Amino acid sequence: MWRVIPGQLLVYRCWDDEAVLYNDLSGATHLLGPAALCLLQALRAGPLDEAALGAVLLEEFEIGDACADPAALADELADDLTELLGDLVRLDLVEPMPC
Repeated sequence: MWRVIPGQLLVYRCWDDEAVLYNDLSGATHLLGPAALCLLQALRAGPLDEAALGAVLLEEFEIGDACADPAALADELADDLTELLGDLVRLDLVEPMPC
């Protein structure tokens, strides 16, 4: 399960395919792509696991509608999701929930 680090407001502004987000806890400003912003918006509503986050990305970006190999898509999505979550962790925006 993943969550937004508690206490953050996640103030952001979007332009085209980028968003500038202000981390009010650290004082840092970040440039994010649409997939990272999508994950943050989903986690803002509450904690989610990787399967739910992957489903959010699939729906938001209409990924997989024309994919001939669902297994390859699932592997690629899992890799991309792991990378995105790692990036958001390094930016102190999300964290894995303790068990």
